[in-house]
Amino acid sequence: MRLRRLALFATGTVLFASLAAASWLGARLIVVERDNGLIASLNAGHDLAISAEDPPELVFARLHFLATRDRLDEAQPLLNQLAGGADRRLAVAALYDMANARLRVAFNHLESNRIDPAIPLVRLAKDNYRRALTLDPGFWDAKYNLDIAMRLVRDFPQIELEGEELPPEAVKKLWTDLPGLPRGLP
Repeated sequence: MRLRRLALFATGTVLFASLAAASWLGARLIVVERDNGLIASLNAGHDLAISAEDPPELVFARLHFLATRDRLDEAQPLLNQLAGGADRRLAVAALYDMANARLRVAFNHLESNRIDPAIPLVRLAKDNYRRALTLDPGFWDAKYNLDIAMRLVRDFPQIELEGEELPPEAVKKLWTDLPGLPRGLP
């Protein structure tokens, strides 16, 4: 009789644990399906607002939506959130995506001969490529695009004089920041 009660109690406990696990998995499945629907909607071109508590994959989808539409100011907080997050894979993808968007906008400026707004965009793109390569040193596409950006706006050392005024010949810029669009190999 005692063994029978123990078996009945064990069966009830296992049944209750199974129902709790099934309920949790069902709720989780509903949330994942909702997130996948929102990601698909963003990929289809529908603008959706998201919150900071949303999963990183949804935040990345929103960042990609904004970056491909040249809404870089709106995408920057999302990039900061993803770059500081725990998922390195998404951080690298977000940094690379934003760098590409900035470089694309810079090329658009250069094609219409607006050099001044292009230079800071190229520098920001180089920063993002470098940060992506810090997280994933073997990311060949980021290396290649960083090389293009490095050729577009070169990083020359600045003259540092402590407490002295610059001589008149040092005031002249010997090199332009933007030598021209890279065309082929060096």
